[in-house]
Amino acid sequence: MTRIALVTNTPPPYRVPIFNRLARWPGIDFHAVFCSAREPNRQWDLPAMQFERHWLRERFLTLRGRYIHHNPDVMPLLKRMQPDVVITDGFNPTHLYAFLMARLCRWPHVTMTDGTANSEQALSFIHRLVRRVVYRRSASFIAASDGGIRLYETYGIERVRCFHSWLCIDNERFTPAQDTPRPFDLMFCGRVEAAKGPLFALHVARATAARLGRRIRLLFVGAGTLDAALRHEAAAAADQLDVQFHGFASQHDLPALYRSARLFLFPTHADVWGIVANEACAAGLPVLVTPFAGVAGELVADGRNGHVMDLDVDAWSERAAQLLEDPVLWHSFSRESLARVRRYQFDSAAQGIVDACACALSLGELERQPATRSQR
Repeated sequence: MTRIALVTNTPPPYRVPIFNRLARWPGIDFHAVFCSAREPNRQWDLPAMQFERHWLRERFLTLRGRYIHHNPDVMPLLKRMQPDVVITDGFNPTHLYAFLMARLCRWPHVTMTDGTANSEQALSFIHRLVRRVVYRRSASFIAASDGGIRLYETYGIERVRCFHSWLCIDNERFTPAQDTPRPFDLMFCGRVEAAKGPLFALHVARATAARLGRRIRLLFVGAGTLDAALRHEAAAAADQLDVQFHGFASQHDLPALYRSARLFLFPTHADVWGIVANEACAAGLPVLVTPFAGVAGELVADGRNGHVMDLDVDAWSERAAQLLEDPVLWHSFSRESLARVRRYQFDSAAQGIVDACACALSLGELERQPATRSQR
């Protein structure tokens, strides 16, 4: 029985089903170690957790809207647990404590990231140095995307030691019926913050209405600090837009909300992936997205199930109008979204973690073997 300890910040809803599968995996004794039950800026409702889990004493600092976890009690916890493999999915102090413990106890260490070569371009020298130290002493590597594999390659990591564990959702819950009514032309889903581009989405809707010469129905799902500004602009454009504000949505409500729209707007300024694009594709929506999301060029292929564009209102409204006016084109993009999202499944994501741990254990075993006469 292989005991795996995965150290992570909090339990996100899109990882919990993967952890549940690992808990049922033959020959695997899976344990998740959480720095915190929930970060203050998250309103996630979580599925049932059916795996062994450990909660560290909550300690974090807030820096420019990010939460920096530092839980030194992870070290004695791992010492008691005696895992065969340690996985860390970040570089908070808590992750580094766990990495250090793995080194001291000679447990194979596996690095896991949602990041990409694009998302980490602006890292400081210190951040890159920490990664080089950890990567050099890690046995294998897990990425959430092809962009994550390319990130590892920039540090000289061999492809044979890299494995995918996709960011994914329960696609079946979002699958639309053939005659699903779609009363909304456009949809935005995410935190209503500047970095996610909700005001840009509103401007695109308004420009699309001008192109088509009719009112556009727009659905906003999510909440945040720009709520008041968004509502004010929507009210000022009431002659062109019919806007519904749903607010925060539970995991239970999301599938029906996505199925009520025809086109998904994802004007993010920075997303290492963008799980909302999985949800949109699983509901059969074409997606307009910026190049600043990890899904761009992977889940969302330009000209096939959506468009990847810089933040230009005219360009976005032109593509949106084209898709809304041409039912043949819309159905082609919709089918492609449904086809492309099938690759991203919980079972394959769990398999990637299992394979990475098997690789780490095999490499660790080779390192522990005594040198042969020819090696001495």
